[in-house]
Amino acid sequence: MFRPLVAVLMLLFSGATLAAVKGEEVAYESGGVTMKGYLAYDDAIKGKRPGILVVHEWWGHNNYARMRARMLAEMGYTALAVDMYGGGKSADHPDNAKQFMNEVAGNLPLMKQRFKAAEKVLKKHKTVDSGRLGAIGYCFGGAVVLNMARQGERLAGVVSFHGSLGTPEPARYGKVKAQVLVLNGADDSFIPADQIAAFKKEMDDAGAKYRFINYPGARHSFTNPDADTFGQKFNMPLAYNKEADQKSWEEMQAFFNGLFRKKK
Repeated sequence: MFRPLVAVLMLLFSGATLAAVKGEEVAYESGGVTMKGYLAYDDAIKGKRPGILVVHEWWGHNNYARMRARMLAEMGYTALAVDMYGGGKSADHPDNAKQFMNEVAGNLPLMKQRFKAAEKVLKKHKTVDSGRLGAIGYCFGGAVVLNMARQGERLAGVVSFHGSLGTPEPARYGKVKAQVLVLNGADDSFIPADQIAAFKKEMDDAGAKYRFINYPGARHSFTNPDADTFGQKFNMPLAYNKEADQKSWEEMQAFFNGLFRKKK
């Protein structure tokens, strides 16, 4: 599914700079469903390190999510590209993606169950300090990590890249334990101004520690090099934005460095 650019990026990131990064297919269960994820870590690093969960876009568990997991591993984290749909499946058309997404997005207990199942796998890995965990998500995945923060998951921090800001269960005061970073495209037609305002009010009312960054000119899916292909093929308002991609990744790095540096 539209993987040429992602494949090229994976080749670039799997060269000498990532020579020590190991990738492992991981199968685990959630509610009787077999989930298929991908775990990446640098085996040249000694000792335990923070773990990061990577939640995929609405397309499902694919090479893009795996590439981001490998990039995190190169930074010194152990990262698990999770499977939120089951069977490691991915969509090849927006209709399928919407169906897969709605099955999880419309069922918060199921979302939490599958997120926690992946978290358990990450915590148990030999390289991970289970007391230092974070999560990032893209589009649908951004909504997932924000909802897990709202649910009071004890993560150090969560980062949403062009993720939906709505929720079936708004955060209550004092419940958000994780620090929150939202990286949004200012020209993202899927995230209207009223949704942004409602999210900020929700976070303020909940007493959450959060930061919201808008990237001028960036549209939905601005971090994914295949966004232009998706947009053209399916007539959707998607577009890759190299500058916003790079700047948002740098913000994420600084965010996690700040959260974890005291215990490194």
